[in-house]
Amino acid sequence: MDRWKDRVALVTGASVGIGAAIARALVQHGMKVVGCARSVDKIEKLAAECQSAKYPGTLIPYKCDLSNEEEILSMFSAIKTLYQGVDVCINNAGLARPEPLLYGKTEGWRNMIDVNILALSVCTREAYQSMKERDVDDGHIININSMSGHRVLASSISHFYSATKFAVTALTEGLRQELREAKSLIRVTCISPGLVETEFAFRLFNDAPEKAAATYESLKIGDVQMRPTEQVS
Repeated sequence: MDRWKDRVALVTGASVGIGAAIARALVQHGMKVVGCARSVDKIEKLAAECQSAKYPGTLIPYKCDLSNEEEILSMFSAIKTLYQGVDVCINNAGLARPEPLLYGKTEGWRNMIDVNILALSVCTREAYQSMKERDVDDGHIININSMSGHRVLASSISHFYSATKFAVTALTEGLRQELREAKSLIRVTCISPGLVETEFAFRLFNDAPEKAAATYESLKIGDVQMRPTEQVS
């Protein structure tokens, strides 16, 4: 990680869970990390914790609604003004809505598409352009995918979410091919976590927190249909 010291990373969905853990780790290794989310209260708290711990890097909270392209573009413009551009882009933000294919609400489907697919694609494009215009050829784009992007569980509320994560799998491979064709040394990585105890399930089961708690509790006792390394992001 020495070569990344003082370099700039963007982490989307950095307020909780995997995104917050990634942001903290990168700051510990001396990176300048722009952590974005719709609400930055928790990122501001994390930034203060990193500062108190005297980590060599810096965490910069940035409020951004990833379902709004204009806000994403404004964020990249702000990063360019502050730090010239992005060297690492970690597309971590993702969400699920309990909307089955047979009777789910279009609004929920669209929300998943906007964040899980379009926001990831826009951030990827803008990060690549930022690297290219500065002749950064050792950059890295990392997509936090899910095991749900590789198989479909027998759970109706996860089917549309799974479709968006299959899209991330395809987008990552497509990006790899385009970077190779462009003879770029910028790397792309796809990481598919298993079941991780974060706020994800509690947001999915917003009206039934007991279901979210049961999801994680069942994992702890091994009483789940999926392996402990599988999940939703």
